[in-house]
Amino acid sequence: MQIRFESSRKEVSQMNTEALRENFLIENIFINDKISFVYTHYDRVMIGGAIPVHGELKLETYDSLKAAYFLERREIGVINIGGKGFVKTENDSFEISKLGCVYIGKGTKEVTFSSENAADPAVFYLLSSPAHASFPARLFTKEDAAPTTMGSMETSNHRTIYKYIHAAGIQSAQLVMGLTVLNTGSVWNTMPAHVHDRRMEAYCYFDVPDNQRVLHLMGESSETRHLWLSNRQAIISPPWSIHSGCGTSSYSFIWGMAGENSDYTDMDPVAISEIR
Repeated sequence: MQIRFESSRKEVSQMNTEALRENFLIENIFINDKISFVYTHYDRVMIGGAIPVHGELKLETYDSLKAAYFLERREIGVINIGGKGFVKTENDSFEISKLGCVYIGKGTKEVTFSSENAADPAVFYLLSSPAHASFPARLFTKEDAAPTTMGSMETSNHRTIYKYIHAAGIQSAQLVMGLTVLNTGSVWNTMPAHVHDRRMEAYCYFDVPDNQRVLHLMGESSETRHLWLSNRQAIISPPWSIHSGCGTSSYSFIWGMAGENSDYTDMDPVAISEIR
């Protein structure tokens, strides 16, 4: 498990590209037959990945968590961006297809991940936050997520949003999670941009073609910074930072948040004319 510390607005304004990538870009969390995590001190969220190819992977705790088991004081959201797989606990077993989401609450002692087919393994994106209360494990398919279409082709941001873990969906202590799929020909996400000072956010970009990239915008709206990402890479977004992106082709991304509330609509918009 890699640990990332917080950076102040002033620090970020003085960072070069190498420093920005070191602090905010997560390049390699999806590794065959392994569970990988990055622990960020922004709301103590853990961002991870798991690809079970040749057998079951068990969610183990880490010494630095000072917990008897991983979910002793945490909750976790799991979204599959690969082939069909399975998420099992001591009480539940979920079959999860691509774009499906499983939530597992605080107090769950055993969690395992597996794939139906080693030739087309499941690729699990994992997002975990501290939890003050326990909620039951649940599965949502992409159809359960009440897909919402937003934007238009005229503004290059025609997209479908799937909301899984939030105040009006799967209940959690503080985790919020979902994903967005851009239509062919659209490249902008989360534009107009916004911030939510009450929650940090993490993005994971996927279904980005091999020879294409996504330009992720971050920083204060009056002094933006950018990073280039390739397929299955993630970004840590501080609460005070905008988080938007533009691709060289259409793509998809998982968004996840943790902080003061689980209200999806809690955001402070930033007008396009204000961005610098």
